[in-house]
Amino acid sequence: MASMLYKGKVKEVWSTDDPDVIEFRYTDQISVFDQIIPSLVPRKGESLNRTSCHWFKLVEEANICETHIIEMNAPDRVLARRFDVIREPGAIPRDMENVFVPLEVICRHYLAGGGWRRYDRGDVGPEEFGFEPDTILFEGIKLPKPYLEVSTKFEKFDRLLDRKEALEISNLTEEEFDAILDIVIKIDEIIDLEASKRGLIHVDGKKEFALGAGRVPVLVDSFGTLDEDRWWAADDYENGEIVSLSKEFVREHYLGTGHYEDLYDAREKGTEEPPIPALPDEIINQTAELYASMFERLTGQHF
Repeated sequence: MASMLYKGKVKEVWSTDDPDVIEFRYTDQISVFDQIIPSLVPRKGESLNRTSCHWFKLVEEANICETHIIEMNAPDRVLARRFDVIREPGAIPRDMENVFVPLEVICRHYLAGGGWRRYDRGDVGPEEFGFEPDTILFEGIKLPKPYLEVSTKFEKFDRLLDRKEALEISNLTEEEFDAILDIVIKIDEIIDLEASKRGLIHVDGKKEFALGAGRVPVLVDSFGTLDEDRWWAADDYENGEIVSLSKEFVREHYLGTGHYEDLYDAREKGTEEPPIPALPDEIINQTAELYASMFERLTGQHF
């Protein structure tokens, strides 16, 4: 009998009759700032699953790397290879195979989201993103080259890591770590090519990996969706306007209400976090329409 192995913010992982196969079930929940919003977005799970499977297929066809995908067995579900998960930092043996890598890799092509907020707060300077010192940056500026970040996977909140700590937590070799970073760049080249055909800009996104047989990197989880990635309309950007076509649309709602500021302040002080309010019906309807329309725009398929 199938049992739930893990429940995340927006998806669940279930066992199957095959011990080497798991099933991802995508829910209609939505989260921002590591908080689950007490609102459901109709058919959001289906949009995420089908969009991610579309990108996995393109990565496999391009022979960029192995993936965990076996078969999409329902609109909101997918069967995937199972990997061992070790949550203790630095505890993965150097010779272990078929194990999840406890890192997230973020690739930024434009200054937006958390990258922009760090710069705007003065936490980092322009040289961090590849610009000359003293360059005045603006939100949405295209970066000179892809900017890679690595964050934690099994801590309460995502935390950016330098290379040294990322290697310590994952116990990857330098070569394995660099191979994963190279794969992320190649995947984003495919995403950028496909998105540009459809009048979209791929702003940034995250990827997760496992190590398969022979410790070869395997692309896992989901990517290229409105949850993991940020998208803008190319025409609007060329006219000097940024129109968010991703979950950033929902983040901006909470930035506008002041919730993010209160949440960030509580986390900085270590005090109790304010609960995230439900979304207004108008925002729920707009979000549902966005997830449906962007699935069609990203994949060329009917939703």
